[in-house]
Amino acid sequence: MPLFSRITHDPRLFGGKATIRGMRLTVAALLRRLAHGERPEDLLRDYPELTLEDIREALAYAAWRLEEEEHALSP
Repeated sequence: MPLFSRITHDPRLFGGKATIRGMRLTVAALLRRLAHGERPEDLLRDYPELTLEDIREALAYAAWRLEEEEHALSP
């Protein structure tokens, strides 16, 4: 497993889902906002403690997770 120093899992936050440095922001929520057309600058404005490196690592983490298991999409 690659080292993701900015991705954390805490069972007290969102049931242990991946978050950014223990913030109340899940990797999935961050990716969803990017997928809906928001820019990294929008996220950085809304979450002042977030960094561009956090966003990059969230993307790398998501790519790594997708390589770990494959799910067929419903038509």
